[in-house]
Amino acid sequence: MKFPFRPRLCACALACSLLPLVPLPGHTAETTLAAPGADSELTEKLRGASASVAASGDTNVQELLAAALSDYRTLVQVLYDAGHFSPEVNIRLDGREAAQIQPLNPPRHVQKVDITVKPGPQFFFGTAELTPFPANSDVEIPEDFARGKPAGTGVIRDAAIAGVRAWRRSGHAKADVAEQNITANHLQARLNAQLRLAPGPKLRFGQMRVTGDTAVTEDAIRRIAGFPTGEEFHPDPVAKSATRLRRTGTFSSVVLREAEQPNPDGTLDFVVQVEDLPLRRLTFGAEISSSDGLELSGSWMHRNLFGNAEKLRIEARVSGIGSSSDIDGRIAVRLDRPAKLGPDDSIFYLAEAERLDEEHYSATRVFGAIGARRTFSDTFYAEASLGVSSTLAEDVFGKRRFKYVAGRFRAEYDARDSRVNPASGYFLQGSATPFIGFDGSKTGVQLKGDGRAYYGLGADDRIVLAGRVQLGSVVGPSLSEISPTLLFFSGGAGTVRGHEYQSLGVPVTGGTAGGRSFAALSAEVRGKVTDKISLVGFYDLGFIDADSFVSGSSERHAGAGFGLRYDVAGIGPIRLDLAYPVDGGSEDGLQFYIGIGQAF
Repeated sequence: MKFPFRPRLCACALACSLLPLVPLPGHTAETTLAAPGADSELTEKLRGASASVAASGDTNVQELLAAALSDYRTLVQVLYDAGHFSPEVNIRLDGREAAQIQPLNPPRHVQKVDITVKPGPQFFFGTAELTPFPANSDVEIPEDFARGKPAGTGVIRDAAIAGVRAWRRSGHAKADVAEQNITANHLQARLNAQLRLAPGPKLRFGQMRVTGDTAVTEDAIRRIAGFPTGEEFHPDPVAKSATRLRRTGTFSSVVLREAEQPNPDGTLDFVVQVEDLPLRRLTFGAEISSSDGLELSGSWMHRNLFGNAEKLRIEARVSGIGSSSDIDGRIAVRLDRPAKLGPDDSIFYLAEAERLDEEHYSATRVFGAIGARRTFSDTFYAEASLGVSSTLAEDVFGKRRFKYVAGRFRAEYDARDSRVNPASGYFLQGSATPFIGFDGSKTGVQLKGDGRAYYGLGADDRIVLAGRVQLGSVVGPSLSEISPTLLFFSGGAGTVRGHEYQSLGVPVTGGTAGGRSFAALSAEVRGKVTDKISLVGFYDLGFIDADSFVSGSSERHAGAGFGLRYDVAGIGPIRLDLAYPVDGGSEDGLQFYIGIGQAF
């Protein structure tokens, strides 16, 4: 694409290339930039763009002169972008104009660099034309590209980009700027801009060829990409095909580019170049709290099991190490097969075995399921599965076995700016698990919801307000007829800090059971002390009830405290939380929690 205003300073470029031939000693130079007549915003833009300002201080004459020569073009371009088309730029090294200094005979020392920029008058558009422009386009011409509006090369560039984009979104893949006629009337401070576009022919998608170093079969890559061969060209399907390939987690690089020339039959071919990530990945995690003990977790993943970008993931967890309860453990195996039902749909197989020894119950559970997942966008997905589970549990109601045919419907919408350390946006997750009992087990449904929101305050989000709401309900059987693994407890790092893990339940004859309903509210204020260190204050509140909905008479407890975060690039903050119970009994005392990532 062609754009206006490309100053050619060949002599400057030649001078810069010759400068390194002359070795000169280092020294300290002071650089000043003055822009009389410019507002503070434009002055700061000039300072930020100036290579001389960036090079000020302890440097050598060669670098100072090279920076000064490059600044003539750089500063003029900044002024053109801002609509000042008759500027004056003077750059003096100890009083000598930099442009008049011979590159092969520079001064041996420079003590001061003075930059004076006179912007000149602000120009306005006299004529602002962009033709032809497609009818009924969903792209709008920038409103600043109009007669009487402040002129600038940036506005002209944006208008040209919008015009080309509009034609491409109308099926004309090879649209470009064919002609540009830009004149400046310095007496009237007017700029006339006329841009003529060349839409080119309307095209259809051709074939997609696969290149690159990959072990994934070409058929699988085409199936995953869902490339729309034969359909009318539009940029969105191209971006979507590339996103689908990246989403598999198999490739380190995905580049999808169009051919230089269309085919004679009106189609346009594309080439996708992919590079594989390492086939296997091993991860490890740890979290410790005063009440729950040490939890260790790990996973092993194969990214391309059968050559079609299948992902096999094996997860293991051991918790309760060093706590008063026995050690819990879980192992899960999941195989995801992408694009089995469509380019945005995958099939997965899941098998789990789990041993739980909690404060109020113990259980051994096995589960197997098959399911499908639909990805609607980068932020929204949903999945459904059907499986069979068997749980041998012992709680206040005695020892029993629960057998279920269970479905699970789960949806997640993640609009956070970061998964590991969010400062804005929100996160929503919901699930429904209908379970059909057999061999004497009862039928019902479990509902769960999790919502989180974040709001940053101040420059660079130095203070972040974070809130979380968790809800749960089991509808159907009575309390004694439900597996304790489906009931709800409160307390611990994931619900109410300051109380022991799953310490709050429903009082029943002989002890405590899980509730059929649950609600938890959490609020945090996170403040940065430095770029790496943050302090956090938090308050958590939890409710448990024997009925399917919590109420004002539900069992409740609360905890509050403060935390310390140390941010580690790539993995998120290392977290230390100290919490104390403030409601619902204080016998637990001070609790601490150490982990990776924010609490929510």
